[in-house]
Amino acid sequence: MCRNIRPLNNFEPPATTDEVHAAALQYVRKVAGTTKPSAANEAAFNAAVAEVAHATQHLLEALVTTAPPKDREVEAEKRRARARARYAS
Repeated sequence: MCRNIRPLNNFEPPATTDEVHAAALQYVRKVAGTTKPSAANEAAFNAAVAEVAHATQHLLEALVTTAPPKDREVEAEKRRARARARYAS
């Protein structure tokens, strides 16, 4: 899994449209193997991002969990701690 794609389910407040779009963009970039498509592929690339974002939003709305919602700041601190440990000299 791409490290830049963050879990979006079960957060309070729920994932924003921008977060869903960013995850979709990272996914399409990974699958396409490029961060910026050529002019010839830009329309297909943008359409794929929109479709993945749409499907992701539907998925997040349909998922059910009994776990308490996660706190964004706590999860962000966990990510920062993992990064510090990974990149410590």
